[in-house]
Amino acid sequence: MTDDVRNIVLGLIAAGISATLGWLARTYLWKRKLRRKQAFFGLPDNSESLLVVNREAGGPELTVMRHDVFALLELSALIKDCGAHAQVVPHDAARQGFGERTEFCVGGPASNRRMAAHLHSLLPGIQVNTDPEPGPDRGALRIGGELYRLEAGREEYVVLARLTGDLGREARPVFLFCGQRAITNQAATRYLARHHTRLARKYGGNSFVLLLKVVNSQAYGPDVVELVADVTRAAQAPAPAASARCSHRAS
Repeated sequence: MTDDVRNIVLGLIAAGISATLGWLARTYLWKRKLRRKQAFFGLPDNSESLLVVNREAGGPELTVMRHDVFALLELSALIKDCGAHAQVVPHDAARQGFGERTEFCVGGPASNRRMAAHLHSLLPGIQVNTDPEPGPDRGALRIGGELYRLEAGREEYVVLARLTGDLGREARPVFLFCGQRAITNQAATRYLARHHTRLARKYGGNSFVLLLKVVNSQAYGPDVVELVADVTRAAQAPAPAASARCSHRAS
């Protein structure tokens, strides 16, 4: 074997080894990223999850608003990426506790009984004005001592939460998307899809409650979203007596 042939063979061997090591490294990093994503969403391979849908106010039970359908599509893509499966359940037919299956609950308490129950049990510090009569506080969110009013199409708010109740970090989480309008629910699911890596890095397996503001949705749709505050402590604190009555009425 001449030196030239030997160099060619050694070069091919080195290239093959480098390609194999590169493929193994990429596969390892991809799997590690996937495992972290699965852990954050509580969705291991072939696991089951629930998509709890609301209904359009005044409509039939399974009439879901257009932007809420888009929100469900955003969540379905996340679930599929984790190698898990989703079951769509109407809000008044979802009767399970916490920790068995990951749950994604979409819609405010006026149109989603399951959401109303979650707010009452897990986030008593959040009250939602569900008064059907027109007024400046219709649809407003009160968290702690702060009031966040709805300005349709201009400034709208939505609560994005990841909760595990009192079952510990190993329990399957419940994700809440509680917005003032359907478009804000979609904005919250899109925010979660875009920022879940950062949220997982910051919170790990712990619960969190974020207040988001959707800016000028009449022009930008659900794409321009600002993080207002982490309101976890205020949302989980017991509501004052007067506010508790309001929350109970909203539920």
